[in-house]
This record gives sequence, structure tokens and C-alpha cells, in this order.
Amino acid sequence: MGKIKVIHDLTGRTLTVWLDDPSKEASCQETTDEVVLIKDAQDKVIGFEMLNVAEGTGKALEVETVVQGAA
Repeated sequence: MGKIKVIHDLTGRTLTVWLDDPSKEASCQETTDEVVLIKDAQDKVIGFEMLNVAEGTGKALEVETVVQGAA
């Protein structure tokens, strides 16, 4: 897996995580948990967006980076 891109939009109250190149986005699918799946033309999930991410909503942003399997 390549780089992961994380965007926290304070104004829009969203958190977007890209697992692949954002230019490959072809469609989006909203789930019932205020999460939008971002898909490419082959219907593969290349990212996701969490809605209503802000302090006071129970969805405040906390980031932890863990590297596993590193030699």
C-alpha cells in the first residue's frame, strides 16, 4: 500500500481518508453511519469520508500512527 492521505476539514466538519489516488474517484456511496465510501471505476473503495466530525459530537479527531511488521 502506498501513502494514505488524511484531510480534516474543520469548516465542513468532515474527515476524508484516501487510500489511493483521489483522481480515480468515480462514485460515492453513503452508508447509514454518516460514512461515505469513495470508489473507483471498478467499484473498488479508494477512500472514505466521515461526516459531522467535530468536537462536541462524540466524533472528535484523534490520530494514532502505528507501524506494524517493520523490520
